This record gives sequence, C-alpha cells and structure tokens, in this order.
Amino acid sequence: MKVLKGTLMGLSAAALLFSACAGGQKAPQLTVSGLDPAKFDTTIQNKPVKLYTLKNANGMEICITNYGGRIVSLVVPDKDGKPTDVVLGFDNIAQYADTINTPSDYGSSVGRYANRIKNGQFALGEDTIQLKKNDGPNCLHGGGNTGWMHQVYDAEQIGDSILKLTIVAPDGENGFPGKVMAVTTYVLTANNTLEMLWEAETDKPTIINQTNHNYYNLSGDFTKPAYDMVLYVNADNFTPSDKLYIPTGEIKPVEGTPMDFRTPHALGDSIQSDFDQIQNATGYDHNFCLNTYKNGKGDVNQVCASLWSPKTGIFMEMFTNEPGVQVYSGNFQGVGADKDIARKHGITYPKHVSVCLESQKYPDSPNHPEWVQPTLNPGEKYQSYAAYKFSIK
Repeated sequence: MKVLKGTLMGLSAAALLFSACAGGQKAPQLTVSGLDPAKFDTTIQNKPVKLYTLKNANGMEICITNYGGRIVSLVVPDKDGKPTDVVLGFDNIAQYADTINTPSDYGSSVGRYANRIKNGQFALGEDTIQLKKNDGPNCLHGGGNTGWMHQVYDAEQIGDSILKLTIVAPDGENGFPGKVMAVTTYVLTANNTLEMLWEAETDKPTIINQTNHNYYNLSGDFTKPAYDMVLYVNADNFTPSDKLYIPTGEIKPVEGTPMDFRTPHALGDSIQSDFDQIQNATGYDHNFCLNTYKNGKGDVNQVCASLWSPKTGIFMEMFTNEPGVQVYSGNFQGVGADKDIARKHGITYPKHVSVCLESQKYPDSPNHPEWVQPTLNPGEKYQSYAAYKFSIK
C-alpha cells in the first residue's frame, strides 16, 4: 500500500483528463488494445460514461470505464514485446449495460459486498438485515444488476497513471443499511503493477467487502480454455462450500487435494478432478485462506497468488491486505446461451477460458463471527488493497 499512498499524496488538484475519439472524417483513434473510446461515450443514469486510459513507459495500457468501475482491457508486452490484452470483456458500453442479454461482472469494482451471503440475511447488532436475493436464495455481489458494478461512478483522472472513481450509495440500497461514500482508485506504476485501493465511509453500521472482478487469460488467446496457465496460491487452507457456493463453515487443509496450489501447477492438471468441491462448481470457485494474513493484518509485500502463461511468458503476482482470495475458473463461460455471445473483437468464450483472483473477506462472513468481519461503523474508514504485478518469466 506504500506505493499507492505515496503516489496519491504526491498528486493534488489534478485535472480530469479524457482522450476522446477524433471527430469529423478522421479514423477512430483506437487504444493499443483495439478499443474505440467513442463506443463508451454515452449517458447512463443521467451521468456521463467514458473510457479512461492509464499507461506507463513500459508499454502497459489499462482501459477503464466508469460504468461499474470496470477494467475493459489490460495490455502487457509479452516475452517478444508484443502488446497482449490479458482480460476478458466487451468492446462497447452497450453490452456492459445490457443486464438482460449480456449480463456480466467483467472487470468490475464489486460492492457493497463481494461474493455471497446465505439467504441474503445476516445479523448486525440487534437487527436482522434482509438483502436482495439475486442468486437463488442468496445475495451475490451486492445485488448483482442493481449493485455497484452496474452503477456510474464519478471519475477523476490524474495524469497518465491514476484514476479515482467515487460512488455514493443510499441507505437501504438492496437492503444494505447506511449511506456509504466509496472510492475506488486504480494506479498503474512504473514497475508494471496495477494497484487498487478501495475506501469507504458510512453514516450508520453496515458491511462492506469490495473486490475487482478481472477475468485473466495471460496467453491473450480467448478462444481456448486456459488449462496451460500455471497457478500458485499461498494458502494452506480453504473454505469448502455447498452446491450453492455457500461456505459450510469449515476450514480445511488443501494438503492432498486438488485445492493445493502451494506448488505452482497448470490449471488443467486438476480442474477435471472428481473431488467433490471441483464437481460441485464444475471447476474452481473457492475461497482460499491466505497465509499472508496473520494476526489481523495482511502482508502486502508478500505474494499471495500468481499466474503464468508459458505461451507468452507473462507472469502476474498478486498482493493484498485481505484474508482471502476467491479463485474462479470461468465455469459459466461458454455454457448455455452464454456460448453464443460475442465479446471483444467478436470472440465467443469457451468454458474455463480464464481465472479470476478476487481479494476478499471470506464469503458469507457476516454469518460466521469467528472469521474476519466486514462490519463498518460511522467514524471508521474501510480500506482494502490489491495489487497485480506483471513481468516476464
């Protein structure tokens, strides 16, 4: 968190910048990832929506829309210097905003509560809180289509490297108590690290648990399952879940199971396992209890997870101050009607085409008081941090 904090403190009163598509008869000025910013320039919820671009001197480029705080593309040079987009998504705002035909959480800043809460219900003080149920009997990602990933943030771009997104959520939104002001800050550093900082304050007791929902495929080839991607997770334990992806309340060792990624190995080595947890999810969709979190604090200088593509050589290391990381292997991609939806550059995605690494409090933590709690009270400040460092290996 030191790099981000220092960067933000050193920059003040910066102007909002936005590189728009050239007008008139000129050809569209595309981003390195091939996006046309004009296809993101619109008004939603009576607020302006645009595409913002972060870049550094090493050839990295990150394109973000303030609709849902979504990362649309993330370009990294591969081992041959070729610019490679490594995240899934759409190439226009219309598909992101269409919650009926193309619902997605691609690249979003998820809030108020990432992951699931059983029966959409939990106790807060003397009150029983009932949330919107949008995932069968459960609440997922703060209400899904009416959660923060489908809200328009106010945006402030500071130079080429920082984007600050702010949202004010009303008391009672999807059942969550408290008026909350939340800020998501994206920073692209000179050493090819994408830093994310989530901050929030509330006027009454509530819960908050934010994350980023990038779907990574470091090969840059979104037409094939990502079975050759090598995953590492610095976790001795995980939280088993039932068939509705709700934690059972147990914490079990990864030792001797397909959940063990303490020694890096290819996703395809274990994703077809007959292990009950893999079968339930048809892949990975599990919370790992990070070894980097000890004594109530996460070590942001220690790698908690990593991904590597032997094809491109792109290596991504993850850091966070949170106790858990959700590993999700895109199990719903290419299934049912989803298999016919064209995304960026007209590509339709197959199942298991990507891996999400979502920093978080454990799923359903408000119903497990023995776990790290997501409670936020008036006068307190929520701060969650995650960073993804890219290099060649």
